[in-house]
Amino acid sequence: MTATMLVTGASSGIGRAVAEQALAAGWRVGLFARRRAALEDVAQAGTALVLPGDVTDLDRVEAAVAEIAGTWGRLDCAFNNAGIFTPQGTIDEIDLADWTNSVTVNLTGMFHTARAVFAQMRRQTPQGGRIINNGSISAHSPREGSVCYTTTKHAVTGLTKTLALDGRPFDIACGQIDIGNARTPMIEALARRAAAEGQTPPETMEVADAAAAVLHMAGLPLSANVQFMTVMATKMPYIGRG
Repeated sequence: MTATMLVTGASSGIGRAVAEQALAAGWRVGLFARRRAALEDVAQAGTALVLPGDVTDLDRVEAAVAEIAGTWGRLDCAFNNAGIFTPQGTIDEIDLADWTNSVTVNLTGMFHTARAVFAQMRRQTPQGGRIINNGSISAHSPREGSVCYTTTKHAVTGLTKTLALDGRPFDIACGQIDIGNARTPMIEALARRAAAEGQTPPETMEVADAAAAVLHMAGLPLSANVQFMTVMATKMPYIGRG
């Protein structure tokens, strides 16, 4: 039986790279993001469902999961990936709207997705599946001026640990991948800002290598789980003092 996967934030960056690699490997993939045209472009790579929507809309997330299950019979894996990086600054400089937006997308949106896919995996036959949450190096060590993003990614770690425990009776595995400086539009924007401010741009890695790590986690049998994985640009200042 061909395995099925949901990828949120599938229109660009890490989500798109994961979706493209999964399709190339023979997965059936539900592509969820706000931009339909970009999703349709990704869908050309294999057997896919284009599922336009916003993770902040629980009804739309639940409808997307139901469409996957209705089309393919089940959902085996979800890459819970959609997220944003709001403008940087010290906490007193942060616009409250940016804080709210960051929490709504990065945390509540991830909760919505996990809630919908957990329910599907619990009730399907055979029972079970895998949820992979996209954390961040910021879940461990923050970048200056990243209070909104870093706070949400620390919270994602708590979500991952709880899902891993609560999923055990239902054969639902949950793990987290913490990716450091994959070459996505978000990291490229940070690099441009650093260059403009006369700073050294961040060391980066190919986004395809991060996607390959996600596919490794996704391909394991449910009897094995990567609880936490860190994959990062080798020379980024994470280990030791930067």
